[in-house]
Amino acid sequence: MRSIFRRVVSFSSAALLSALVVVACSTRVGGNGDGEDGGVADDAATPRPRDMGFDPDAFWAQDPPPMVCGFDGNPKPDPMPPGGTPDCPDDKNRQGCPCTKIGDTAACWPGLRKNRNLGICRDGVATCMQNGEFGAVWGPCEGYIPPVPGATTGKEACNCFSAGRWAIENVVPCFYTGSDGKHLGATSSILNGTSIQCEKMMGEKLMLPSKPWSPSKLTVDCVGHWKLCYTIKAGDAKNPLPTDCVVGSACTEGDYPTANMETGLPVLPAWVTTTPAQIACAEQFKKNGGYGEMSVDGKTVTCEVVKKPFNRVSYCPLDCDKRPMDPDCKNCMSGGSGSF
Repeated sequence: MRSIFRRVVSFSSAALLSALVVVACSTRVGGNGDGEDGGVADDAATPRPRDMGFDPDAFWAQDPPPMVCGFDGNPKPDPMPPGGTPDCPDDKNRQGCPCTKIGDTAACWPGLRKNRNLGICRDGVATCMQNGEFGAVWGPCEGYIPPVPGATTGKEACNCFSAGRWAIENVVPCFYTGSDGKHLGATSSILNGTSIQCEKMMGEKLMLPSKPWSPSKLTVDCVGHWKLCYTIKAGDAKNPLPTDCVVGSACTEGDYPTANMETGLPVLPAWVTTTPAQIACAEQFKKNGGYGEMSVDGKTVTCEVVKKPFNRVSYCPLDCDKRPMDPDCKNCMSGGSGSF
């Protein structure tokens, strides 16, 4: 996806060169036990005696529950073990294990606890039935959905997290030149209603804008705590280099309490170039172009860490006001979004 240009504006004491806007582009199974394939144990049709003399930790020895992290990112203790025995735990209602009343139905899960009801994985339904001399036992787990064999990430692997999307309303930087023609650096723009503006700067030193840069919204398929950053760099989005310099950057973070619900984050704060390196980078951006980089650093409720840059897009050329129908200019927009 493309970005938008903003036309050059001049002021008597400081020429204001603004500004660019970016839109982010980017992009049932058998088994031999409670394993990754979600299979049912070979001996599942044989009921097991209830022996309450075992170590409670035996419930979690080969099949632990999913890790749970609070919004502070710290893991929480494992839950209390279920009733029953490690072979016939009450939380799974496995085939062949004792039940109470013929005809009763209950949720069942023959796979690993860490995958249960995450991603594509879903519980099945077991029915309590008579099994000859063994009495009442749970029948087959009907309709459960296990992980896709071989899948290691995303919904098919039945992890909590598989995808997120971050949308930013305004990604415009402003570039300033002093009355003597000297390049002064850059700042974030501001939003006045639906209008994107660059604040007037009096004198020869840039100040931090008086308003935040932009609101943004987050949609993720897993609850957790997320930090997202937008960084403007000089360079080529199609060929990013570790040496690409940074003009400016802003981050926002917060708790995300409801999966798959678009949720507003704290606003991206204002920024201004302050160091000689940043000012030089802003001048390089203005001369040769640059890009915006989106990155995420989050931890899900199941303690998965998601940390990476996930979107890089070019800004539109500065002279797009002179050639709005040019392919490099006609699809420019004022906000940005990207998926991770």
